[in-house]
Amino acid sequence: MKSTRQALRAKFMSWLAQLMLLAPLLLAAAAAPAQIWPSKPVKIVVPFGAGGVADLTVRTVGRHMSETLAQPVVIENKPGAGGVVATDTVAKAAPDGYTLLLMSNANAVSVGLFNTLPFDTVADLAPISTLGFFDIAVLVAADSPHQTLPDLLVYARAHPGTLNIGTINIGSTQNLVAELFKTSAGIDAQIVPFNGTPALVQALRGKQVDMAVEILAPVMSQIKGDALRALAVTGERRSAALPDVPTAQQSGVNGLVAASWNALAAPARTPADVQDRLNAATVAAIAAPEVAQALRALNVEPRASSRDHAAALLVSEIDRWGGIIERARIPKQ
Repeated sequence: MKSTRQALRAKFMSWLAQLMLLAPLLLAAAAAPAQIWPSKPVKIVVPFGAGGVADLTVRTVGRHMSETLAQPVVIENKPGAGGVVATDTVAKAAPDGYTLLLMSNANAVSVGLFNTLPFDTVADLAPISTLGFFDIAVLVAADSPHQTLPDLLVYARAHPGTLNIGTINIGSTQNLVAELFKTSAGIDAQIVPFNGTPALVQALRGKQVDMAVEILAPVMSQIKGDALRALAVTGERRSAALPDVPTAQQSGVNGLVAASWNALAAPARTPADVQDRLNAATVAAIAAPEVAQALRALNVEPRASSRDHAAALLVSEIDRWGGIIERARIPKQ
């Protein structure tokens, strides 16, 4: 009996010794996914069609990120429903760092514009970093009698309700900036929405509207070609592309500060160390001289950020645009 107990004890001690030898290997295997990330291509879902400024921005940044991460960065264009389709795809993706979203201020706008969304923009997304900011301009036709923004405001105040402001579709950033322009300038004007920039430009040149509010990048060729004239930009500082054009605030419209922006976001439960690596790769890309030069050629001001700053920007933009939508009494969709 004693010999049997001794034999069992010996077997148990042998098994325990083997387990202790295997423990480091088991722990290493458990930690392996985090250590080897990324081990496959990283996908960025873009809520816009191919060839636009936002698409070209993320492709430029993505190429540099792929070098840092030693894995391909693949762009998947998924336009539709004001970015809701693309955002829903990423919000519900596996939180493993392999599916990202090209986020924009449209994500902030959609919170106030839609009755319901299939995701919680703040709770379901983890902002990684901003990429760049887009100037927005107040435009007139080249032969407009309004030579400056103060000139136009004098006319608007002398003729309440007659000034027509063109923008792209209702609820777009440009449309909401036009609403902000009205309230900040204290004028009574009509906002006329158009289905896209080409139709807007045609209406402005054809005198169907007196002025327009549009992102600078898609109308830059019209400005350079002397078909349109920029009276002001709505950013905090003058545009590097148009250094002689004042800001709206410099022209006397206090409170009119707005810009369009892009950022990267991951599903909310993505591990913090993976988010940190994504942030580092993004910051390195934006800091690369060739990337910054390419973005400025698109009239995008390259600007990376910390994860916390990107998250704070999203929350503040949701609050801001939600208030503008409410004051403008834009019906929810």
